[in-house]
Amino acid sequence: MTVHQTNVASVPLIPRKILFDNPKQTAVKVSPDGSFLAYLAPSDQNVLNVWVYPRGSELKRMVTRDTYRGIRFFQWSEDSRSILYLQDKDGDENFHCMFDITEEGSPSIDLTPFENVKVEGLMSSPKRPNELLIGMNQRDSSCFDVHRIFLDSREICFDTENPGDVVSWTLDESTMTILGATATHPEDGSTILRIRDSPEVPWRELKYFPYGEEGDIVDFSADHEHVYLRSSLEADKTQLVLAKRSNGAIVQTLAFSHQANVGRVLLHPDDKRLQAVSFTFARKEWNFFDESMKEDFLFIEQKFGDVDLDFTSRDHADSIWVLSVIRDSRSVQYIMFDRRSRTITPLFHERPELDEYILSKMESIIVSARDGMQLQCYLTRPVYGTAPFPLVLFVHGGPWARDYWGFNPMSQWFSNRGYACLQVNYRGSAGFGKSYLNAGDKQWGIGNMQNDLTDAVKWAIENNITVWNQVAIYGGSYGGYATLAGLVFTPELYCCGVDIVGPSNLKTLIDSVPDYWKPMKKELLLRIGPVDTDEEFNRKISPLFHVENIKAPLLIGQGANDPRVKQRESDQIVKAMLERNIPVEYVLYPDEGHSSLDIGILFNSFQFHFVLCRFC
Repeated sequence: MTVHQTNVASVPLIPRKILFDNPKQTAVKVSPDGSFLAYLAPSDQNVLNVWVYPRGSELKRMVTRDTYRGIRFFQWSEDSRSILYLQDKDGDENFHCMFDITEEGSPSIDLTPFENVKVEGLMSSPKRPNELLIGMNQRDSSCFDVHRIFLDSREICFDTENPGDVVSWTLDESTMTILGATATHPEDGSTILRIRDSPEVPWRELKYFPYGEEGDIVDFSADHEHVYLRSSLEADKTQLVLAKRSNGAIVQTLAFSHQANVGRVLLHPDDKRLQAVSFTFARKEWNFFDESMKEDFLFIEQKFGDVDLDFTSRDHADSIWVLSVIRDSRSVQYIMFDRRSRTITPLFHERPELDEYILSKMESIIVSARDGMQLQCYLTRPVYGTAPFPLVLFVHGGPWARDYWGFNPMSQWFSNRGYACLQVNYRGSAGFGKSYLNAGDKQWGIGNMQNDLTDAVKWAIENNITVWNQVAIYGGSYGGYATLAGLVFTPELYCCGVDIVGPSNLKTLIDSVPDYWKPMKKELLLRIGPVDTDEEFNRKISPLFHVENIKAPLLIGQGANDPRVKQRESDQIVKAMLERNIPVEYVLYPDEGHSSLDIGILFNSFQFHFVLCRFC
């Protein structure tokens, strides 16, 4: 059987710049008082910055002045006068906390001007709008203590010490104090939820989750007697439960699904009553507990048809909503909804130029793995031409993450060039319950995580989506590892591969993790396997030791400043291949890190398209 190739000249090709350059506008957030909207958009130098305008006005102005990296995350200060955001240097992930007053000409201020220090978690409360709580690993690079910043004076005060095992903190907004902590046991990988009644009293254990169980603190209730938790202790999928703050006893199961874990939990900004919970198996679904919110949501949903809706931001009064409208064949749209007048105001699409092109639909499918495991997958077929098509297996990273339905520039790029794109939520992917997650333990490389990818490709061949020798494998981080594993363990299956920041030797990966990953190191080893102590096991599943099996063209992309998968992981496999006269394309970016490289390597180089066109 031959692949039906569409005449490229007859297909309106979408320029890569439209798909992968900065969006025209994105990430809209309403100010806490409901008066302003802020969003990310490029400057005249094409660097993402924060822009602000009064609600109902068209007077938009850029209030941040980043000239190099671009801003990816920001939030309003509680007084609606300032913008807070995190920024690193050349992808090193040592994020600083930045502060901009939304007044004309005000300079950006680095609130944490410390070398080799990382900031995470910006926590605030309307009760104390002048204060900000952050996590920072200044005292000990392996863990994050809480520091309090006074925005008017820029003063930083030490607030809460990390005993060494805490991986996240929970703020009690009513008192603007840290009263919850999630810790990981360094010896057995278990999770411990801790709580305290005030900063003056000792911590106590609220809930214990043995390794393999999932649980975390969502928030505190307004009555100071209960806490909202996600928990898998009584079910396979995490449930939203209400527990006593005094002893952790579960008093009520509030929300659950038989298909997926609890996703987003919406509590009223003022009184913390439960309003809505999301679940995502194939598509996002909402379970409402606030009848007025449900009525408003359904009113909006009916206006847009077959879409997924998500809440981007709300004001403190819960009267102004900003929502994202998610489609598979159009870029994300943002809308504003005034609950008092029940008016919908369209704001913009992230990539409006795409409206000139016909984009592909994303299908949700179920593939049965060889052992009967049901794999939730997404398939994007080309709009033009007829099956079978050449196929790109696009493997998500993590691996404890997942793929979602919606507009995806990568799958659209592939499909527009005539390739079908298959995305597999292989076992070990997050969000589908503890059994599905734990089924990925010690299954890297020659195990069932990689078998799931193989079985999905075979499904595509058996169902005439593609044919043998016309399948490429592509991915970043764990997806990059899966690419290497695919080429060395199933070399007959793939005609080419693209590995972006993928580890090649799992022992050197584990040995070089950032200091602040050390509290989670035991869990990593329980998930991957004893690659640090069992040399034979590590050699079995690390692609570096099987490079002689690589027969297909391979492109490797790496950021020199990647703190997670360090440059050595790419250097060593490239060296091993060249020593055996195995050709490889290697692109090293000196000013990039880990998460920022996916788009950079595609937008700034032509090699991947060259490899696919030549060999597929």
